[in-house]
Amino acid sequence: MRHVTKFLRLLCALIACVGAVSAQQSRFYLKDGDRVVFYGDSITEQRFYTTFIETYVVTRWPDLNITFVNAGWGGDRVGGGRGGSIDLRLKRDVIAYHPTVVTIMLGMNDGDVKPYDPALFNTFAVGYKQIVEKLKDAQPGLRFTLIRPSPYDDVTRDVLFPGGYNSVLVRYGDFIEELAKQMKLDLADLNKPVVTALAKANGIDPNLAKRIISDRVHPGLGGHVLMAQALLKAWNAPATVTAVEIDAATGRVVNAENSKVSELTKEGGLSWIQADGALPMFLDTKDPTIDLAVKSSDVVETLNQELLKVTGLPAPSYTLKIDDQTIRTFTRDSLTKGINLAILATPMMKQAQAVHLLTMEHNGIHRARWRDVQVALQDEPSPAVQKAIDALSVLESELIAKQHGMAKPRPHRFQLIPQP
Repeated sequence: MRHVTKFLRLLCALIACVGAVSAQQSRFYLKDGDRVVFYGDSITEQRFYTTFIETYVVTRWPDLNITFVNAGWGGDRVGGGRGGSIDLRLKRDVIAYHPTVVTIMLGMNDGDVKPYDPALFNTFAVGYKQIVEKLKDAQPGLRFTLIRPSPYDDVTRDVLFPGGYNSVLVRYGDFIEELAKQMKLDLADLNKPVVTALAKANGIDPNLAKRIISDRVHPGLGGHVLMAQALLKAWNAPATVTAVEIDAATGRVVNAENSKVSELTKEGGLSWIQADGALPMFLDTKDPTIDLAVKSSDVVETLNQELLKVTGLPAPSYTLKIDDQTIRTFTRDSLTKGINLAILATPMMKQAQAVHLLTMEHNGIHRARWRDVQVALQDEPSPAVQKAIDALSVLESELIAKQHGMAKPRPHRFQLIPQP
C-alpha cells in the first residue's frame, strides 16, 4: 500500500510539473515550430539582445523546437543600406528563412541624429509600412512584433539640441505603435523601459551608467539585457523558472512548480533530488554594466525566479549544497521566506551559461556564412563558395543541436546542512 501511495504522489507531482510548463508556454508568444527572424540595423547586428532572448527561450522550454535568425545590418534604414536595397534585404535575409515571426527595429539611422525633420519622418513612415506590407504578402500568416526603437542616450549626457535626439525616436515610435494598432500587429517598446533603467543607473553610478550605451547609440551588454527584458515581457514571458516548497518538519513537499522532488530525507539535515523542467536565465553579473542594469531594473523579478522555500527547520542556519558543491549559508528565516537560486552560482546557472556560449557560437557561424561568404562572395563563380555555405550551415545545425541538448536540465542532489 505504501508503494502505491508513493507512486501516486510521484505521479501527481509529475502531472503538476507538466501542467505548470504547459500553462506557462500557452501564454508565451512563441510556439513550438516557430522560426524567428530579428530584423534591424547595427543594434540588432550586435547579436546581444537577440541572443539573450534565444538563450532564455531555449533554457525555459528545452523541448520546444524554435529557431532564431539574426538579420541585423549596420547602417540600415527603411530603404535598406550597405547590405543592399530593402527588396534585396527582405528577400535574401528574411523571406529566405520562411519565418513565422519577424521583429522589426529601425529608426536610429532614419532620423539622422538631428532635430525632427518632417521629410525624413515621412520617408521613414512610408518605408516602414511598405516593409510590413511586403513581408505580409510574401509570407501569409506571418506574425509581427514591431519595436519602438531603442534609445539614444540623452540621460547620462547633455542633449545635442533642445529636446534631444531620443525625443525624435519617441515620435518615430509613436508612429510604429499607431501602425501596429491599425494593422493589428504586436508591439514592443525598447525605448521607455531602457530610459527608465538608465536614469536609475545614473543615480547609482553616473560613470558606469554611461557604459550602458557607451556611444549613445549602441548598448553594451547591460543595455541589451534591458532590451531583451522589454521584448520578452511584450511576449508574456514568465518569471518562474521553478518554485519548490518543502516542509522540513513533516518531510513533505508542499509545492513543486516546473520541478519534481524525490528521495526527500531528514537525515543529517535535509536532502532531496530535484529534477527541474527549466534552467535559470543566464545573467553574467560579473560584467559591471549587466550588474548595474540588473540593479536598476526588475529583470530578475520579472524573468528569473528560481525559488526554494523550506519551512519548519529547527536550526538557526543552514548551508546549501547542490551536488556536494557549497552554494551559500542561509538563515532559517531566509529559507522560510524563500530564496532565489537564479542569482546564485549553482550548477544550473553554470549549465545555462554553457547554453549561452553555444547560442553565441552558432550565431557567429551564421554571420560568417551569411555575411562573409554568401554576400561577400556572391559574384565569385567558384563552386567552392556553395560548398563553404553548405559546410557552415551543417556546422551551425550541429551547434544548435548541441545547444538544445545542453539546455535539458539535469537532476541534482540538494542538501541543507545545519550549522552549529
